[in-house]
Amino acid sequence: MIDPKVLADYTATIGIECHVQLKTATKLFSAVGNDAREAPANTLVSHIDFGMPGALPVLNKQALYLAVKAAFALGTEPERFSKFDRKHYFYPDLPKGYQISQFDEPIIGKGAIDINVDGQIRTIGITRAHMEEDAGKSTHPAGKDYSLVDLNRAGTPLLEIVSEPDMHTSAEAKAYARELYLRMRYADVSDANLYYGNMRFDVNVSVSKTDALGTRTETKNINSFRAVEKSVDYEIARQIEQLEAGEIIVQETRGWDDTKQSTFSQRSKENADDYRYMPDPDIPPVVLAEDYIAAIKAEMPDMPNVWRKRLSNLGLDTAQTETLIDAQVDFLQENYLQLLEKVINDNALAKQIANWLVNVDVPYVREQPAESVRTIDRERLYRTTAVLVADGKLSSTNTKAMLVELLAAPSLPDDIAAYASDKGYIQESDEGAIAAIVAQVITDNPKAAEDVRNGEMKAIGFLTGQVMKLSQGKANPALAGQLIKKHLGL
Repeated sequence: MIDPKVLADYTATIGIECHVQLKTATKLFSAVGNDAREAPANTLVSHIDFGMPGALPVLNKQALYLAVKAAFALGTEPERFSKFDRKHYFYPDLPKGYQISQFDEPIIGKGAIDINVDGQIRTIGITRAHMEEDAGKSTHPAGKDYSLVDLNRAGTPLLEIVSEPDMHTSAEAKAYARELYLRMRYADVSDANLYYGNMRFDVNVSVSKTDALGTRTETKNINSFRAVEKSVDYEIARQIEQLEAGEIIVQETRGWDDTKQSTFSQRSKENADDYRYMPDPDIPPVVLAEDYIAAIKAEMPDMPNVWRKRLSNLGLDTAQTETLIDAQVDFLQENYLQLLEKVINDNALAKQIANWLVNVDVPYVREQPAESVRTIDRERLYRTTAVLVADGKLSSTNTKAMLVELLAAPSLPDDIAAYASDKGYIQESDEGAIAAIVAQVITDNPKAAEDVRNGEMKAIGFLTGQVMKLSQGKANPALAGQLIKKHLGL
């Protein structure tokens, strides 16, 4: 554990390179399937992925379309001119000896996104984002003297998003990684499944006591927001300890051991000139027409930052807002935000529905197996429920019980109000019927009644509870409270 006083002497600087797998049916330059999750090794490959002599790559049109969408999601626009380059390095999972990437003229230039950390808005700059193909995967069987190479992922279309070194804490790094995930999901650019490596983070960290940046390390292939946060914390502490001991920081590539919650050295870090970049002679430059760009911009959905503003205008707190922001991508078929969009002009109704979504709907759906969750007409369900609540026919307890029951039902009833009545959810609002129950409760609880007469108004809550109990939860509690006061002459 580092002395907090020593820690305060240093400033950490953090940048993140994020690899996003584009949501295409085929690879970036070959007509081979792009979903390698369950495929046997080396079954999704072509002569292009192997780099066979004479193989000519052809750019995937859908990948380009998704990259343009990503530009708008990152708060910028695509470059009108971009090109592909060859990035040379030699490793068994890259059989042609170079990776097709973009170097000095990428598809996306500078952009920016905002993050919220402890209520403070921070703007994180985007340096660039470029398209490139993925390499294959090497595995090293334990106890064996050989390695295995699976080229199913070779040629998978990636978008590498490079941030400015604008982050200075692990909390900022985690928030930035999460925001990138949300932006890519909202724009439908990628499935961004962290478990399957559809989105991976390379985290650069340096520390310094001066305005000059320190020597950085890069921790590669992190696949969770928590691991981003913990790896930054570990690297900051490790680097400070080394500097305090009079040692130097080596610029290197490191890995993250989730079990040990620590980073470990992998290899020295290459520089750009080590890759001997050159324009790829097989792929022509990409020139985007203005009408092509405008058409994609017109179909872009609202990003999370827009929704945060709308939801905060309803009076929702940060936790409620983020629950809905997350739920929109966790349960895309439910269309929570589209539902709120339909009622957003009725502030009271929108806030009421938002609260039901946060406190009832989302928790219910999270507990269900994905295959059992059904898409239902939530607008009709919640609008009808709101009317019943406004008419004093549903208590908060009965509202929640009915909603959970209907979310689990095979289908919504044609008449939700009739259903609520048939199931006994409707509150009793007949003054005469409730007055009779109130009289009985006061007779059965003379001490509590006397306490109310003597000014101890808390006892009304007890008497109201007894009315609800005797009515089996059907009495309107507000009306019951009024009748208790009336019966006691208050």
